[in-house]
Amino acid sequence: MSDPPDLRAEARRLRRGNRELAMLNRIAESLSRSVDPHDAVQTTLAQMADLFGLRTGWVWLLREGSDQSYLAAARNLPPGLANYPRRMEGWCYCLDTFRQGDMAGAANVNIITCTRLKALVNDADGLRYHASVPLYASRGEKLGVLNLASPDWRELSTDDLRLLHTVGNLLSIAIERARLYARSVELGALEERTRLARELHDTVAQSLTATALQLESADALLDAGHDTDLRAERIHTAVRQALELTRATLEEVRRSVMDLRAAPLEGQSLAQALRDLAKREPLLHGVRLRVSITGANHPLPQRLESAIYRIVQEALTNIARHAQAQRASVRLVITPQQVRCVISDDGRGFDPTQTPANRFGLIGISERAKLLGGTLRIQSSPGAGAVVEFTIPLKAS
Repeated sequence: MSDPPDLRAEARRLRRGNRELAMLNRIAESLSRSVDPHDAVQTTLAQMADLFGLRTGWVWLLREGSDQSYLAAARNLPPGLANYPRRMEGWCYCLDTFRQGDMAGAANVNIITCTRLKALVNDADGLRYHASVPLYASRGEKLGVLNLASPDWRELSTDDLRLLHTVGNLLSIAIERARLYARSVELGALEERTRLARELHDTVAQSLTATALQLESADALLDAGHDTDLRAERIHTAVRQALELTRATLEEVRRSVMDLRAAPLEGQSLAQALRDLAKREPLLHGVRLRVSITGANHPLPQRLESAIYRIVQEALTNIARHAQAQRASVRLVITPQQVRCVISDDGRGFDPTQTPANRFGLIGISERAKLLGGTLRIQSSPGAGAVVEFTIPLKAS
């Protein structure tokens, strides 16, 4: 004897509820284990795609303190978007309605035609619609939008909308927690830089100052003496050379102290700092420099932003000192997966296999890229300009 229809319906409802609870539990556990917002959004995308039987999704976040959006994570984007990162920037209908605060629908979830997918003539994998789940902080601050895409979107049930809303709340809490953690880390780093700067000033700098004073005294005594033999002249030359080296070292220590007190990006985004660098670099006088940045709104860890800035700065310094170039360019592309930068010039070029031992700039660029888990590629030949390209995976950084 079969079960009555109402019992079978109740059994199906219970099975679905158990599955949803298990999925929510897995998402909550994953989010609680990490303070990395990238991990949070990637985990949530994967779990929700499995739950709703969808392949594609992405998450927009707004930069803290502004309404500028950036692509925080993506899963299985169609070729028309994955191969052209610039198409995932700027305005779209769901982001615009989210910023205006009029994203309607049950549980604040809207099913809308995606303007980015609709604009693709080909390479959209048949995708047209997505569910847009708004993300809010605990005090109502706008965080971003989670999108799940489908070729043909079915009418979502009340339970589906409720589940999407719940997952959105979990993700919002994780993002807010990750940002609070990042602020505490940055504050600790600032305090540590200040402490190191104070210690350098109180120890190394003062010691070098005392050394310079003693050497100046020795030099003055030699000048006042009447010994004219060869030995005295050699001592005189050696003391002067030592004095010059000591003064140079003291200046370097002072410069390092200033770098520690204020990082090169303090108060600026990476994109702003690079554009300012291109405008003010005095050695680049006469070189037409073009800077192109995709993903400028995407925030990166402070350590990574500083390292990228230093790499670009060193590469431009090399161009100014050695390339004899008329044109140069910096192309930076930031995606949820990686940072890729290409610095090129039309100068005299060189043989990368025969780099002079005193070209410390290239050595420094290579070391910085490796420390961040990245790769560096240099293409050049005499008379053909040069291309320096580095790629840094965001997970490794």
